[in-house]
Amino acid sequence: MGNKISFRFYNDHQVRAIWDEEQSQWWFSVLDVVGAINDQDDHEKNRNYWKYLKAKLRKEQNELVSATTQLKLTAADGKKYNTDVISQAGVEKLAKAIPNNQAADFLDWFTYSDNTIDGQSRKKAYTLWGSNLVASRDVGKVCIGGMGIGWDGWSPSFQSSLRRWEETG
Repeated sequence: MGNKISFRFYNDHQVRAIWDEEQSQWWFSVLDVVGAINDQDDHEKNRNYWKYLKAKLRKEQNELVSATTQLKLTAADGKKYNTDVISQAGVEKLAKAIPNNQAADFLDWFTYSDNTIDGQSRKKAYTLWGSNLVASRDVGKVCIGGMGIGWDGWSPSFQSSLRRWEETG
C-alpha cells in the first residue's frame, strides 16, 4: 500500500483517501463519507450510523459491505487507526444506500467536481497538454526536466483524460 494521502472537503467535512499502488486506485474513509453525507462531525455518531447501515446491508446481502477493507489512517488525535475504507465505485454505492437528500449532492460533488482527485488529475492533464510539454513526446511518457516519466504516478482517469484529449485535440 502506498502512502499517498489525500484530503478533500465537502461542505467543510474532510474526506480522507489513501492511494493503493498495487491496485492503482484511491480508497476513501467510510466514516468520512458517512459524516459528509449526513452533515455530522461527531465521530461516534458516524461510527454508530455505519455500524447500523453495515448490519442492514449485510442482512440484505448487499455486496457493498464485502467491498470494504481496513487500512490505517491518521485520526484527529494524530494516531493511526484501522479504518473501514472503500473504493471510488464503493463510495458511489454507499452514497446511494444512504436515504438522505444530501447524498445526491455529495455524489455529484464526488463524481463530477474539479475538487475531486480525478478532477484534479484532469486539470493537470489539460494543463500539461496545453503547455505543449507533452505534445512532442512519446504517448505514455511525460518529459519533465529532460527525464522521461512513465504512467506509474498518474491515476487511470488522468491517463484516460490525456488519451481522450490527444484524440480530440
